[in-house]
Amino acid sequence: MKRILSLLCLLCCAPLAAQTSLGDYRRAVLRHSWQLKAAAARTEAAAQRFGQARTGFLPQLSLDGSFSATVRRSNDAERWTFSVLPQLVQVVYGGGSVRAAVDRARAGYDIALCDEEFSRLEIGYAADYAYWNLSALELYAAAMRQYVRLIVSLKEVVDRRFEEGYIAKGDVLMIDARLSEARYQLVTAEQRAEVALHNFNILQGADASAPVRLTDSVRDSILMPQHADHAEALERRPDYAAAQLRIVQAEAGIRGARAPFNPQVSVGIGGAWRPHTPNRSGSTLVDGSAFVKLSVPIFHGGERRRAVGVAQALRRESEWNAQQLREEILLEELNGWTAIVQSHAQVDASERSLRIAGENLELSTYSYGEGLVTILDVLQAQLSWIQLYTNDITARYNYALAISDYRRITAGEE
Repeated sequence: MKRILSLLCLLCCAPLAAQTSLGDYRRAVLRHSWQLKAAAARTEAAAQRFGQARTGFLPQLSLDGSFSATVRRSNDAERWTFSVLPQLVQVVYGGGSVRAAVDRARAGYDIALCDEEFSRLEIGYAADYAYWNLSALELYAAAMRQYVRLIVSLKEVVDRRFEEGYIAKGDVLMIDARLSEARYQLVTAEQRAEVALHNFNILQGADASAPVRLTDSVRDSILMPQHADHAEALERRPDYAAAQLRIVQAEAGIRGARAPFNPQVSVGIGGAWRPHTPNRSGSTLVDGSAFVKLSVPIFHGGERRRAVGVAQALRRESEWNAQQLREEILLEELNGWTAIVQSHAQVDASERSLRIAGENLELSTYSYGEGLVTILDVLQAQLSWIQLYTNDITARYNYALAISDYRRITAGEE
């Protein structure tokens, strides 16, 4: 008895465990995504470059050493000598190069964060696409199976009436041809659904052929998102924020291009441990020194002007790229909202048409059984029903995908 109860519990719980909602699937895809992992690695590299650039503000300690030995001794001097030169240097003013490098690295880190967030949006949309595509193709395959069952049911009536001598052989051949065509379409629909299942599983890192049960369906009622303002869409888009940061980075690049041609000042202390020169006794001495170093570039043949010109051109390029991206985002938002409105209207129209086609199919099938209509009328009603049912699935799929795309465009909340 306990074994039977355990088996029943497993049978009841198994379908629940296998169900996958859109939100769960999206999170699974984000966890598995290699693209997102690569974006996170780029962000980490940018953070390290930022930290590396900040070390330019710190003093630098270096140690130089050398040892040499001559083949011959001269003037009773030792053949060997060495020197050890430790030095601690602090750059007081490097022409602005350190500050410019830090600003560039900070902007680069912020850009990497924006790129990572944009990758998250793209991957989330890819997950939505795979989910809704599988849902739509499974519904289409189920519709084709229902279509085949309708034709098989009609064929039973046709065969019986042919055996009773009420219809000609042509009706039997006609229904056989339609059944063969429907089975062919069913094989194609099931193949497409199987490919969609493979894509669905691979995207989340699961076994490609693992069966799944979708909690959400394109036939469910999906709320229309709120229409976003253009300025709001621009503000939330991480790729547009990255484009603005690239302008900031290019401005820091201009300062970095000027820096090598500005005066530079550094201070430091150092020492030297070495033998006397010439080295007659092998005894050593230690010297210490403090210094101030000033470097003033005077003329480099117009190199500064050229370097700054290149940096300014790169800044203008960043500005034009940001403006182009701004227009593209505005156009995407307009087209995305239009797609939602139109696909929602198509859903309403296809739902009404499908209801009428279902009633017409039921009436035609009944009338044929009573001998009131021909086989062509029933076949036409069946064909009309499957076409309108397919249109309904397509319209609902387009509507669900348009909503996901609009959320990606506006970086809206799920």
